[in-house]
Amino acid sequence: MIIAMIFQPSRTWKMLESRYYNDGKIEVEPQSYEMFLKHYLYPFIGILTLASFFSICTRQEFDLEIALKSSVVTFVSTYGGYHLAAYVLNEFWAGYCKRPKELMRFQLFVGFGSALLYALNIIWLLLPDFFFLYIFVLYTFYIVWEGTTLFLKIEEALHMKMTFVASLLILASPRLIEFLLTILMPGLQN
Repeated sequence: MIIAMIFQPSRTWKMLESRYYNDGKIEVEPQSYEMFLKHYLYPFIGILTLASFFSICTRQEFDLEIALKSSVVTFVSTYGGYHLAAYVLNEFWAGYCKRPKELMRFQLFVGFGSALLYALNIIWLLLPDFFFLYIFVLYTFYIVWEGTTLFLKIEEALHMKMTFVASLLILASPRLIEFLLTILMPGLQN
């Protein structure tokens, strides 16, 4: 699913649409949402947290305390950023787009829309010399563009605004949480 979302976002969003839409309305069953969490989001965040730990372990100046701090910051910023982006998008959807609130829908949207960002973060943590991969973060805008068309089914007038807001939230929320963590708890800074 992750590789499909990165390389074929249109096909993957269509597959998700067929899985979660029924008669033009999204219906997320609790067990389906639990499957998304257990088999997609939580393992991804866990792998990202382990990559953060192992990235410190591979340095010459290994310190268990720094590795644990890095893992905690990565976990909290990724998990908190996911929920923050989903919540703010849900509020934007209700306030600006004048649609009913559907938090589960936006949690699915943000989770699947973040696939490339999570994969790139894992690569950057394990292979920090591949800094040139930062350019691929821009591809997140395309993944979100396809998702707003196929999964959110937003009208053309709001399409660009929703894509920009969603992409910005998906990219900036984890960084904002990480920044707030280092401001509020300076001991977590590496």
